[in-house]
Amino acid sequence: MDKPVIIFGAKGIGTAALEIFKSNNVVVYGFLEDSKDLHGKEIDDVPVLGDTEDHGFLKLIGQKTEAFVATDDNALRKKQVKKLMDSRKVMPTNAVHQAAIISDSAAIGHGNFINARVTLGPDTTIGQHCLIHTGAIIEHNTTVGDFVQIGAGATINSGVTIANEAFIGSGALIVSGVKIGKKARIGAGSVVVADVEDGATVFGNPATPIQPK
Repeated sequence: MDKPVIIFGAKGIGTAALEIFKSNNVVVYGFLEDSKDLHGKEIDDVPVLGDTEDHGFLKLIGQKTEAFVATDDNALRKKQVKKLMDSRKVMPTNAVHQAAIISDSAAIGHGNFINARVTLGPDTTIGQHCLIHTGAIIEHNTTVGDFVQIGAGATINSGVTIANEAFIGSGALIVSGVKIGKKARIGAGSVVVADVEDGATVFGNPATPIQPK
């Protein structure tokens, strides 16, 4: 990546993204953050420039800088991605840690966060704007949709399909061939041995649906 990056969000995912870009020797120009108490401060020598509506910095994106959206709130993530697309005609860049292991035949979309020790197997497809946390393993021939979150240490076996906006908790195991529906939620440490319907929440070993109260 030739251009420096502006990170949208200076907390949580934002600081992890900073580490990722540094691992790849990519310059981070600064953060844009809506929490005013962080404005004017520095995070690991990188300044918090202003809020995410600051047009003085937004106009740099696409010309002099790239952008990365760093939030685990999918609604906010979608909003910020749309804003970049509408106002700057720019798709956010990927943040892929140097210590991730990615097969040459894996396909990755835009705007993804892929942390250290993540493994992507052959012929795996990752959509756009996903968050894949430390040590997650995604085996061969698996398809991951857009805005999916996969927790640290989760294992996704081969041939799994994960629909848009699904959430896979830390340490979960998804067995081969399972389909995870849109906006489904898999509890941390769960073992999923059967398909999960759209919008369902499952937990346990084997994972079973949790009924809303």
